[in-house]
Amino acid sequence: MDPEYVFLPKSRLAVLVSGRGSNLQAIMSACASGQIPATDVVAVISNRPQAPALALAAAAGIPSPCVDHRRFADRSSFDAALRAQIDDFAPDHIALAGFMRQLTPAFAQHYAGRMVNIHPSLLPAFPGLHTHAQALGEGVKLHGATVHFVTADLDAGPIIVQGAVPVLAQDDVASLAARVLAVEHRIYPQALAWLVSGRLRIEQGKVTIDGEKASGISPCVWPGTEDL
Repeated sequence: MDPEYVFLPKSRLAVLVSGRGSNLQAIMSACASGQIPATDVVAVISNRPQAPALALAAAAGIPSPCVDHRRFADRSSFDAALRAQIDDFAPDHIALAGFMRQLTPAFAQHYAGRMVNIHPSLLPAFPGLHTHAQALGEGVKLHGATVHFVTADLDAGPIIVQGAVPVLAQDDVASLAARVLAVEHRIYPQALAWLVSGRLRIEQGKVTIDGEKASGISPCVWPGTEDL
């Protein structure tokens, strides 16, 4: 008798973008290669009609609508329209990939535990904008990126994974940003792989992987590390 196989539906991922889409490209490539397992990017949604990331999505055959924030009187009405657009695609998870709008608490709560963001600093250091300039101004020796769950508080949700790079004496904002971006492209697909595989839990405000802080895989990536 032939064995019976159960084919589970693929996880549906929506990606929110505002800019050029380098993290979007890393996510799409990771889905295509299977690094993010059994997952389809079902929509790429931007708040900026001219965002280059929309062209990336369109070239890949991914629906890429825009909800232009400038057409709304306030954050609440924009968030309501954005939420309706997202829910039209019925995603299981939402990834913010360079999405440059602060979301309302009601929006964050609607997707609690299903929406993640990547931020270009080692949170809780340097939330908000201009993180590389802040790092250089403070003279820190390590800088990096953080993937975290989105909550009502800006850049303050439970941390999933971080990647660190040294800050070099000759660094300026551009050189430091480029080195951090390379780390972002590594840690975001890994965090999403954990998420869609059901391996993440939020316990007492902290993220565990397979029930532990680290279980044979490091939640922090250092330069030169081959695998997480």
